[in-house]
Amino acid sequence: MTADGRASLDDIRAFHAKMMAAASNSTDERLEQAFRLVRREAFMGPGPWQIVVNRRHLETPSDDPAFLYQNVLVCLDRSKGINNGEPFLHAAFLGAVAPKPGETVIQIGTGTGYYTALLSTLVTPGGHVHAVEIDETLANRTRVNLASFEGISVIHGDATSAELPAADLIYVNAGVVMPPISWLQALRPEGRIIVPWQASDRIGLAVLITRTEHGYSARALMPAWFIPCIGASDPEQCSKVPTVGGARSIRSVWLTQDRSPDETAVAIYRDLWFSNADVPQG
Repeated sequence: MTADGRASLDDIRAFHAKMMAAASNSTDERLEQAFRLVRREAFMGPGPWQIVVNRRHLETPSDDPAFLYQNVLVCLDRSKGINNGEPFLHAAFLGAVAPKPGETVIQIGTGTGYYTALLSTLVTPGGHVHAVEIDETLANRTRVNLASFEGISVIHGDATSAELPAADLIYVNAGVVMPPISWLQALRPEGRIIVPWQASDRIGLAVLITRTEHGYSARALMPAWFIPCIGASDPEQCSKVPTVGGARSIRSVWLTQDRSPDETAVAIYRDLWFSNADVPQG
């Protein structure tokens, strides 16, 4: 508290961290600690900031960082529609994928590095984050913003065509019509990918895919809409568009080269397809 009894910025940040921990639906106490330690204002550029609400841009009254510790989108590049995503949604993503110390993470779409910093904090000690950003200006901003963090490689490039290292977790910050098979193939055993699946104008779902011994399990988690991922947003790749109910029913995803689509297919693409059947156990 300040001398006049008002909450200090540290108090506000600490309460924000508690909200994020609750939004994560996780029992991992490190999530609250990460949100408390990583300062959002350090990644947003100088204030005042543009807050995005229902596609409207509202300027904060001042450069007081307290305005950033809400569940709000913060505009990073209005001309390109790029924002720093809603903290509640990312807290839920982080809770679902449960980053662990020592893991290797690929983040696709860094923005200016705020969620990269959180991922790095969660895989410390011993972990590494390969942060891939296709926009050169954002990649350069991320590199500067993360200069004091260890175990992070910032890469300017196209993650849909680049050769990816083996990873325990792939964290995607852009909407895809279908995930490239190279992303799934980069997963180590029990590796996870969380990706905003924007299969049609009516479907935007966060999907968690896990590599198992016998295939890739998949489940839809929550609504999620992101800026489209360049290189993975071509609807022409789809030969069977899922219904809303079908998209929510997914239980597995298969590479077409390994298994042809069958009667359980709810969405079919050139290189992979989603099924409403579970991965066989043996």
